[in-house]
Amino acid sequence: MNRLDALIELDNIHKSFGNFEVLKGISMFVHKGEAVCIIGPSGSGKSTILRCINGLIPIDEGSIRVGTYRVHEMKSEKEMRPLRHEVAMVFQQYNLFPHRTALENIMMAPIQVLGHDRAEVEERARRLLKKVRLSEKANSYPGQLSGGQQQRVAIARALAMQPEVILFDEVTAALDPETVKEVLSTIRELVEDGLTCILVTHEMKFAREVSHRVCFTDHGLIVESAPPAELFDNPQDPRTRDFLSQIL
Repeated sequence: MNRLDALIELDNIHKSFGNFEVLKGISMFVHKGEAVCIIGPSGSGKSTILRCINGLIPIDEGSIRVGTYRVHEMKSEKEMRPLRHEVAMVFQQYNLFPHRTALENIMMAPIQVLGHDRAEVEERARRLLKKVRLSEKANSYPGQLSGGQQQRVAIARALAMQPEVILFDEVTAALDPETVKEVLSTIRELVEDGLTCILVTHEMKFAREVSHRVCFTDHGLIVESAPPAELFDNPQDPRTRDFLSQIL
């Protein structure tokens, strides 16, 4: 597999916030159907990489391509809209609308952004609630759901846009340990279904089990990238070895 037929390609990405350079030349590529986990210490630029891929943050240098979209050349929200349809993102905070039911939260974007037929969207939303094992919570409001349930609704909401790619940004970080499992098993099923996923995670066991490739970042660079068994069992770079020795 080479980078030319990759679905997502990042080439020498640089990004600074003020005088602080967060990304110092990130290059990576992801193929259709691949699950890639990004791991590394806090502040190493992991979440910034995801936000650059779907155009939430403009880059200072380099190029980003998702399918036929040249993200780094897109300037307006209007230009970004078709990209947002292709690349969904699930955040650490669920960002659900508190005054809307789980079902309504899932239906909003396909109707308002994509202009899809309400009846068709409702059928899709109910199917997705079933997929994340929350059929019985369709009429519940976010305040009536646990953190893990809210996060699964957020995943269903992302899937409702029928994206090519989903970016997961530390989606279990704010959850209680007992609800982490249900969210991870939902993501695992999406990976098994062949959805292209990039996951920033601190769940190392999960990264080892679900990903096709793991990228270790440190100080704004991808230090090492390898299949999970290789990276976890035989890391090549001393920084990777040091990081893994502290958390495994």
